[in-house]
Amino acid sequence: MNELEFRDWRSGDDLELLQVFGDPRSPQAHQDRTMLRENSDAPFSRTLVASVDGVAIGAGVVFASSLHPQRLWLYVEVAAEQRRSGVGTALVAKLRQQIPADQVQQLKARYTVTPGDPAAAAAGFCKALGLGEIQVSRDVILEPGALAEPVFDTNDRVIEELSTGSVELTKLVMDFYNKVHEQWDPAKMTVGSAQRMLLDEHTGAQAALVLRDKPKSQGGVPLAFAVSYVPAREDAPSDVLVGHNPAFSDDEVAEAVRDMVAMLIHQYPVKLEVDSSMFILASLIDALAGVEQATVISTTHILASDAAK
Repeated sequence: MNELEFRDWRSGDDLELLQVFGDPRSPQAHQDRTMLRENSDAPFSRTLVASVDGVAIGAGVVFASSLHPQRLWLYVEVAAEQRRSGVGTALVAKLRQQIPADQVQQLKARYTVTPGDPAAAAAGFCKALGLGEIQVSRDVILEPGALAEPVFDTNDRVIEELSTGSVELTKLVMDFYNKVHEQWDPAKMTVGSAQRMLLDEHTGAQAALVLRDKPKSQGGVPLAFAVSYVPAREDAPSDVLVGHNPAFSDDEVAEAVRDMVAMLIHQYPVKLEVDSSMFILASLIDALAGVEQATVISTTHILASDAAK
């Protein structure tokens, strides 16, 4: 290979690199490519394009997230025929040099495994960079009727619909998000960011349910919640965010989470994204997968440079 050259990202590079990389292999790959962006100081972002003889063959970015400020996101992609030739490693080295001293220095990255694509190259690349795993997230489809429909007329618990703009729901989502991230990638989710990122109309959020320990008029509080989103295709299962009130222990909300999921899949399949840190939901998914009532369609591994080896 002739000498590698590096330059800043510029307008039109997304189209040029699409010709080099080809179409994204998955929705996750498409989302990852949107990380490539023009340089910025607020928020911090640096993107470099690697080329040979003026022809782009790869790109990489590091950028800061106000939601997860402990580490910088890292994303690198190299043309298929140029992989395993040191281009990705050189891009990361150059990107590290772009990080100013007043920025956090630790990096995090991810790769996604799907049926038929074990992502061995991405896994090997992350390992070579010294990144250690901090989280595993699964996209899972649950089949209708996999759980018996819950019965509520023998206790005080009630299911209620809430507006996706509800302050109560927004705070519940915020608290849940911060709780399930605190041990591996601390988050600074606020009421405003929870509404903007997870509940606004532009996110596709279309309906929400809460399961209370008793009616709200009697002082009932939410135990579990679910937010449904418009599916990517008309014939696809709805994407649903399922969570619980972190003010309660896992034991106190386990049954509520199970009953919420059972209601969601009483008649139709749903798709959930489940992090390993969502212990209650992850355990339920493991049990359903064991009896072939849950299908994992993709697994995303998140890694960090400061993870314990």
